[in-house]
Amino acid sequence: MRALALLLLLLSTPLAAAEVHVMPGAGTLGAAIAAAEPGDVLVLSGGAYMGPVTIDRTLTLTGDGTATIDGQGNGTVITIAADDVALTGLHVTGSGADHSQIDSGIKIVKGADRARIEGNRLTDNLHGVDVHGGLDALVRGNTVEGRQSHRMNERGNGFYVWNSPGTVIEGNRVRWGRDGIFSNVSKKGTYRGNTFRDLRFAVHYMYTHDSEVSGNVSIGNHLGFAIMFSDRVVVRDNLSLGDREHGVMLNFANSADVAGNLVRGGTKKCLFIYNAHKNLIFRNRFEGCGIGIHFTAGSERNMLTENTFLGNNEQVKYVGTRHMEWSFEGRGNFWSDHPAFDLNGDGIADGVFRPNDLMDHILWSQPAAALLTGSPAVQLVRWSQSSFPAILPGGVTDSHPLMQPHLIPVPDDITAIEAEVSGRWTKGTPDDLDLDDLGSH
Repeated sequence: MRALALLLLLLSTPLAAAEVHVMPGAGTLGAAIAAAEPGDVLVLSGGAYMGPVTIDRTLTLTGDGTATIDGQGNGTVITIAADDVALTGLHVTGSGADHSQIDSGIKIVKGADRARIEGNRLTDNLHGVDVHGGLDALVRGNTVEGRQSHRMNERGNGFYVWNSPGTVIEGNRVRWGRDGIFSNVSKKGTYRGNTFRDLRFAVHYMYTHDSEVSGNVSIGNHLGFAIMFSDRVVVRDNLSLGDREHGVMLNFANSADVAGNLVRGGTKKCLFIYNAHKNLIFRNRFEGCGIGIHFTAGSERNMLTENTFLGNNEQVKYVGTRHMEWSFEGRGNFWSDHPAFDLNGDGIADGVFRPNDLMDHILWSQPAAALLTGSPAVQLVRWSQSSFPAILPGGVTDSHPLMQPHLIPVPDDITAIEAEVSGRWTKGTPDDLDLDDLGSH
């Protein structure tokens, strides 16, 4: 009996994985994959390998950064179609340009779970990495440089995630292309610690639930973090620096936790909330935007507390008639234009703050009225409202405004990149993009 048990154990134990060295050239990589046993490690020497190739068994492909796998403009360069495949230290380039097939540098298809894509460089592909149905993929420490030769909306994404629960995308750098991460019809993803530059959106969510966007940096993009039609998303500790339209956008997004984020640098709207409900917006810093927060389309039951609104041209634009309280348990937000006193020294201003009055509502609906802003009649209306608050229209009230702003530090290397893009949007851009056309998203 013991001999039989030992025999069964030996039969169930796989042979030791082999390390196979592959030389560059036409057809060598495809032949090496076809000849490999599951669990083998294919070590690619420096040089060019012709693709496309499909990995249909559990393998590791590794290089030292000098091995280039070139798709020669045909389809996806590397397709992963087996569990537990790892790609490390490779240069992947030259995918096709067919959006209907989502041509990519690397594609992880349904049924190929636990893929590991780490420390690679992906250049001149339509999409960088397409996680298309595989579960629990890890995409870490890669550099993705997208295409620049087409109109922005015709380019591909750095990372495209579709119906791939458990995906982790962390510590990557993405530049050029369309969106840094486009996550669509998925859940339970973690996207953290990535840096995005020169894109349409840094992170673009559509129907992606129960997931996390944290510690990312968006610099000089058209829009930072767009959470759309998604529930229970954590948006925490991200930086939006010098982005064009919105730093953070919640569009039909519910029960999100938006905390510790910094938006600054000339953005039109630091935070845009459109038909989004039951969100916690806590301890963020919105600085130097055209509008600090634009709040519209019936958004209800949102909690805003301990945020900093600093030096925005217009702190709040609330389009609606409801009375809304923006403080929680005796702590409101810091407003740089609130001339406040704190006689008892508790850190809470003694006076209530209302960011908008009746004239603001008139100016939103009739912009030409701005010509009358300094007139005695307008000043009389504003004095009357400040003296008799009961005549104020519905809108935002902060009953416990804070006396001190909240500081969110930015690392020196990120500050240097931020300085590079400063003022870019005042010079115009050739990219075709209309963020008011939500259908184009």
